[in-house]
Amino acid sequence: MGALRDEIKKLREDFIKGTLTDAAAKADPFEQFELWLAQAVEAKIPEVQAVNLATVSKEGKPASRIVYVREFENHQFFIYTNYNSRKAKEMLENPHVSLTFFWPELERQIRMEGIAKKADKERSDNYFSHRPRESQIGAWASNQSGVLKNRDELEASVENIRRRFEGKDIVRPEFWGGFEITVNYYEFWQGRKSRLHDRISYTLEKDKWAIKRLAP
Repeated sequence: MGALRDEIKKLREDFIKGTLTDAAAKADPFEQFELWLAQAVEAKIPEVQAVNLATVSKEGKPASRIVYVREFENHQFFIYTNYNSRKAKEMLENPHVSLTFFWPELERQIRMEGIAKKADKERSDNYFSHRPRESQIGAWASNQSGVLKNRDELEASVENIRRRFEGKDIVRPEFWGGFEITVNYYEFWQGRKSRLHDRISYTLEKDKWAIKRLAP
């Protein structure tokens, strides 16, 4: 174990793949997000839609996990989950959340903060209807974040749901759907040499975006 710790201490990266100048930064952070996302897609980064979602319980305890952002428009980002899951309960108790995209192949990350609320039923229905059938079955079968006796219990639940909807369209369960996260803060991070990274933040102030360069 000591050798492993020593190896971790020796790991070093010197970031040289890009810059983020004040002149190049878009006036609208959503446009900057779309530009960087397009470049990440073009670079064929795996799981480009994966984002770290951080929530805080009503007791002030933080939790984070990787989820997928499936839809986005005009500073709104949408994720989908079981409404009985821990993350859903925490977003309903405390709507302040953060999202972080990390694309190491481009030496970039985007951090966002915003307010979460349940997406409207029509959006959730539409998204669910386009999911693969097995994913639809999984949404019904899994009591997300609930305790299981073993794997067999989950697989039995899947088989029960498969039989229940055999030969039928699978409708969205009421306990599953989307969250809409409206972002009011963005930070774009571009790795630079000697840890002198570029950091540009956007804060929504009186319906206008205040742009600042932050020390690395």
